[in-house]
Amino acid sequence: MTRRNGPPEIAVIDTGICNLRSVTKALEAVGAAPLVVRKPSEIPPSAQALVLPGVGALRDCVGSLRASGLGETVREWIAEDRPFLGVCLGMQALFEHSEEGDVTGLGIYPGKVVKFRRPAEFKIPHMGWNTLSFRVSGSPLAAGLTDDDAFYFVHSYYCEPTDPGLVLADCDYGGPFTAAIARGRAFATQFHPEKSQAKGLQVYRNFVAIAISAGS
Repeated sequence: MTRRNGPPEIAVIDTGICNLRSVTKALEAVGAAPLVVRKPSEIPPSAQALVLPGVGALRDCVGSLRASGLGETVREWIAEDRPFLGVCLGMQALFEHSEEGDVTGLGIYPGKVVKFRRPAEFKIPHMGWNTLSFRVSGSPLAAGLTDDDAFYFVHSYYCEPTDPGLVLADCDYGGPFTAAIARGRAFATQFHPEKSQAKGLQVYRNFVAIAISAGS
């Protein structure tokens, strides 16, 4: 792909249960040109990256992806090692199965999504600010970030990858859980960067830089 003049175009998938405005505003704030898409034909050839955000129920998210054909788009995009970012449900959808509604995910990565089982003093959902511990050094998504940087979480389920090498960062809430994954140019976070103020914008800024680099 040849790098184009102007802001990088980032396709943002609308599954009908996304916080699209927050995500698109965050991407605009770091110099990208987000384009909301609802079917594969709406993704222009000029798109340099793909973002899959989501809030709510995973069954609805995965069902929407399959019905629109965008589930297969996500699979192909990641297989081609094109820049991809999943957020919250957009991370959980990538795995094989979820306990939330006994849902079959896209199965791009081996593993499952499980419900928090924590002592009573840890309220579920896990909601609010929490710090990360990076398990991989030098990841381009983590540029400018350090251990103990705090990000905003809202979730009752979390991912358990079969391959521990997929884990970019974890978090502790009555025990460790996977907070971010990375494989090639595909990344996903359980936390919401668009709700995480300056550190969250740094995540999006880093992702946009990855997209620009990939398109050079």
